[in-house]
Amino acid sequence: MSIQSTDAVADLITRIRNAIAVGKSEIRVPTSKLKAAVATKLVSTKYIEKVEVEEASPRGILRIIINNDGTNARINAIEKVSTPGRRVYVGANQIPTVKSGRGTVLISTSKGIMTGHEAKKARLGGEILIRVY
Repeated sequence: MSIQSTDAVADLITRIRNAIAVGKSEIRVPTSKLKAAVATKLVSTKYIEKVEVEEASPRGILRIIINNDGTNARINAIEKVSTPGRRVYVGANQIPTVKSGRGTVLISTSKGIMTGHEAKKARLGGEILIRVY
């Protein structure tokens, strides 16, 4: 099995979606800076519980705790918006709202990964990575 993926974020959210579907509360994925930034932003928006980086060879392992044992996952749906074949870019005034504000989008801006609300506040546009609610 190869640990190389052409779209790291798509691989991450697919693993999260599959883990929620089968009732797992924790996943482990090969780490990258982008995956760690997306997972950290999901923690700060309280969609997942905790993220830890474990050092390993040849690359680290990102340990994501989706929810505590005995509780339900807070993510109802998580989907990739931009794909390698079709990138979706928006300006600051075109950032979409998700489920009338109950969800969020993660955007890759020039200042790093931000939620849609943070990007609007900072008046930054960028590439829409994922939509989660």
